[in-house]
Amino acid sequence: MFSEKIELLIDGQWLQGSDGKTEPLINPATEEVLATVPHATLADLDRALDASAKGFKVWKAMTAMQRAVIMNKAADHIEQCKDAIARILTLENGKAIGEATGEVQFAADATRWYAEEGKRAYGRIIPARLPGVRQMMFKEPVGPVVAFAAWNFPASNVIRKISGALGAGCSIILKPAEETPGTAVAIARCFQDAGLPDGVLNIVFGDPARVSSHLIASKIPKKVSLTGSTAVGKLLQKQAADTLKRCTMELGGHAPVIVYEDADLEKTLDTVVMFKFRNAGQVCTSPTRFYVHEAIYEAFIAGFAARVEKLKVGNGLEDGIQMGPMIAPRRLDVMDALVSDAKANGAAVVTGGVRLGGKGYFYAPTLLRDVPDTARIMSEEPFGPIAPVTRFSTFDEVIERANSLPYGLASFVFTFNLSLAQKTEMALEAGMVGVNHMMVSTPETPFGGVNESGYGSESGIEGLEAYLRTKFVTEA
Repeated sequence: MFSEKIELLIDGQWLQGSDGKTEPLINPATEEVLATVPHATLADLDRALDASAKGFKVWKAMTAMQRAVIMNKAADHIEQCKDAIARILTLENGKAIGEATGEVQFAADATRWYAEEGKRAYGRIIPARLPGVRQMMFKEPVGPVVAFAAWNFPASNVIRKISGALGAGCSIILKPAEETPGTAVAIARCFQDAGLPDGVLNIVFGDPARVSSHLIASKIPKKVSLTGSTAVGKLLQKQAADTLKRCTMELGGHAPVIVYEDADLEKTLDTVVMFKFRNAGQVCTSPTRFYVHEAIYEAFIAGFAARVEKLKVGNGLEDGIQMGPMIAPRRLDVMDALVSDAKANGAAVVTGGVRLGGKGYFYAPTLLRDVPDTARIMSEEPFGPIAPVTRFSTFDEVIERANSLPYGLASFVFTFNLSLAQKTEMALEAGMVGVNHMMVSTPETPFGGVNESGYGSESGIEGLEAYLRTKFVTEA
């Protein structure tokens, strides 16, 4: 059973959309309807905007210590409800319950981190050129925020925006994805239970284009934050330009993985297979282009295939499941098209490459070998459980190929040669680089990309800075 009632949160009140419009929430593993998701009308959105303006005045006036007390209480509630929220997450998103539980714990950890870091939004004293003059720089919250979160990480995408804004002293209107609303609602209830003032956190759902264009056009919000596709990011950035809103854009990626000849092959394979197929590959930092040195290419293919064939695919609530379904049928069509195109360009399917029968949106974990750069999957982010592998021979060659796309979110390198690792780190066009492991997301480290993967960072002190603005005061 789905335990969360999906409602809008506006000015501290939970309610349905004022015109009664809804859409079904589908479990991607079973195709059953879990709940209905209310759509906000334009009048509902205006109420949320007004509430965020009122809530901002209240929240900004509180000290960082007072805000931290409430945020830490919210983190405690999230942690206490971790198992229940993780179940909601798995039901609506499909990922394995172990992954979901870890993601909810991340939400608690990030909330605590931002609660503490908000106390350190330091200014400075600047020595003056004239006697009797005092010069000061202050950091202050930028204002009400509108934020849009993707469905692939229903807890961590949401919490980075909520806690980043709240830690800085901002109010926020959040539009989570309609595919995964329950996790955000459950987390918001934890903040309410912690005593968050009305209007500081508002949650709305509805037609994405209609909601985003209306909220961004308002003069009330001063910042836009998006986790989504590059195409949507470009559109929202253009809309935000009309009122000169500050933006943080965490957009798509197409992460290259460079495996040099001296890499620890067994350890590398264990790592890349686990990270490739978590959340069925529906991860913006998922390893998606594998460049393997020609000297170890065949051994890499054999080891990768052996591990893929052992993966247990199914309903994420079942014991031992390692990979769940894709989010919707449309994603299955994309996987079929990418595999067909790769084969037409000369690639070979080692394992997988097909839909799995029965209920749910399942696609077999797939390994493609000898994939040429002309195949679509080498330039279009697959966002699914397909691993295309190709070989390389020289450093200059692999760097040129790894940097050949406009994206630059995450990149990964495997080698025991420290000098080679550092040389590769500096050469890669990416906002994040993992060397011999793939954990590039923690509450205290910056998360963000470059080029068409967006700009600005979430998490870390950079994530707090994104919600602050600078004020200079000089006194004589």
